[in-house]
Amino acid sequence: MWLAAERFPSLTFPFPGRSLFAIAVAGIGIAIALSGVAAFRSVRTTVDPTAPESSSTLVTRGIYRLTRNPMYLGFLLILVALGVQLSNVVAVALTPLFILYLDTFQIGPEERVLTQRFGDVYRQYLRATRRWL
Repeated sequence: MWLAAERFPSLTFPFPGRSLFAIAVAGIGIAIALSGVAAFRSVRTTVDPTAPESSSTLVTRGIYRLTRNPMYLGFLLILVALGVQLSNVVAVALTPLFILYLDTFQIGPEERVLTQRFGDVYRQYLRATRRWL
């Protein structure tokens, strides 16, 4: 995002109060991501996104009642905050690429592994809880 803003400075737009707004959005993102980590740690299951097969427990309480991916949602909000701070059209336009990448290469594969690991209980959770929000 920063490189995009540097490369296309003419596409920067005015955003009064952007720093305060960016700090607030980033703070919310950090809180959401950390609540996801805390929920995993409280049941002693892996937080490692590259090893979903190591999951020992399906976490569906706390923040996981609202979103299946609070850590990724938190990262997304931090990126949105960066885009707001940069106030550049190209930088902000890159945000959907992050979502597309995560959906395709991280969340989809994780969901397949978790479906195999937890079966119908996980399928029910998929139907009841949104992927993002």
